[in-house]
Amino acid sequence: MSEYKAPSMDEWLREAKQHENASRVGMYLTHNGVVRETARDLVRNGNQSAAAVTGMRFSYSKEKVAEILEAAYLISGIYYIRVWLNEGCLQVGDDLMYVLVGGDTRHHTINALQYLVGRIKSEAVQEEEL
Repeated sequence: MSEYKAPSMDEWLREAKQHENASRVGMYLTHNGVVRETARDLVRNGNQSAAAVTGMRFSYSKEKVAEILEAAYLISGIYYIRVWLNEGCLQVGDDLMYVLVGGDTRHHTINALQYLVGRIKSEAVQEEEL
């Protein structure tokens, strides 16, 4: 079990709505990634013989996440971003990641959330299913 405490989305949203750019935001989207029991090989590749997951070793590069966030702020219409990542040996159901994005339109905000989660997962995290 991780010693990191997941954030409160209610608190994050309250803080976001007090941010200096809040008046420019028309939509907030959140992402909450969790450790699932179904193996990645089954979900992505259909491998029916993939064993069930009992946990995950999860870590990330703080420098790479900072670089990705900096790039995400260059996306048109994005005015607020907050990211939290867990670390350690996690169990099924534990939180891996929270992302909050505030943007001017649905289109910009959805694109930014996809961009952020995709890059973080592919470039910044190291995860090993157990």
